[in-house]
Amino acid sequence: MKVTVVGAGAVGASCAEYIAIKDFASEVVILDIKEGFAEGKAMDLMQTASLNGFDTKITGSTNDYSKTANSDIAVITSGIPRKPGMTREELIGINAGIVKSVASSLIQYSPNVILIVVSNPMDTMTYLVHKTTDLPKNKIIGMGGALDSARFKYRLAEALDAPISDVDGMVIGGHSDTGMVPLTSHATRNSVRVSEFLSEDRLQQVAEDTKVGGATLTKLLGTSAWYAPGAAVSALVQAIACDQKKMFPCSVLLEGEYDLNDICIGVPVILGKNGIEQIVDIPLSDAEKAKMKESAEGVSKTNGLLEL
Repeated sequence: MKVTVVGAGAVGASCAEYIAIKDFASEVVILDIKEGFAEGKAMDLMQTASLNGFDTKITGSTNDYSKTANSDIAVITSGIPRKPGMTREELIGINAGIVKSVASSLIQYSPNVILIVVSNPMDTMTYLVHKTTDLPKNKIIGMGGALDSARFKYRLAEALDAPISDVDGMVIGGHSDTGMVPLTSHATRNSVRVSEFLSEDRLQQVAEDTKVGGATLTKLLGTSAWYAPGAAVSALVQAIACDQKKMFPCSVLLEGEYDLNDICIGVPVILGKNGIEQIVDIPLSDAEKAKMKESAEGVSKTNGLLEL
């Protein structure tokens, strides 16, 4: 199992670290355009191998895509990160060109690769990869919902004063501050709906705190977060690499599902060795359907800024 991570910044390096520590991949290649940067990150991570007990080989490369040849899975984190006050949508002009070039270069050396897109605005970048490559739809996955759901569960556990292992919940919709749809009606604490424990007002506050989760961290850190995004990507990679058939909300191309067409947006999917094994259709309340439609309209508007 060979995994490539393009972009050796904080998110990419964190992703590579979590994959290596879980020890399910034989090789992780980190690639970056900055001279020596990926090589340095790879060497630093390899020097933790004996301490963290993993045998995954980590190598770095400065923009040499031949080193990524025959990758089973590739993660695209490249592009500029969000700065304080910047929306994900504002990144589109710069990052579209980067993502298009990276995807093309990866496929050149790994024609059967499964791509996981992390670069923002993520739903639009995932859509761009669909429109500019010949990969089948099951092999193009946008990572947003897994991260947003982790943040949702963190806020739920905080509100419930419960251990996070007791809590389950999911966020669908667009990966943006306004587009996320935290499914409070489906959220549970050890199979009991959280509405049994929390008031409607408190649940609404949890949802709002979830939606600005990324912006909150950007304001505190001065740049985008990296631990949780890296962990979210590694969870998707492991589900595919180990054929786990796990369910995650991911940005995928919809062709009629959820009454949406020609759009990449977050919905629950089953991930396994073929990438997207199944798109799961779950019942939504009228309010959730309305929010999902509004979210899709926002994503479509951003897609319209692409020069395809």
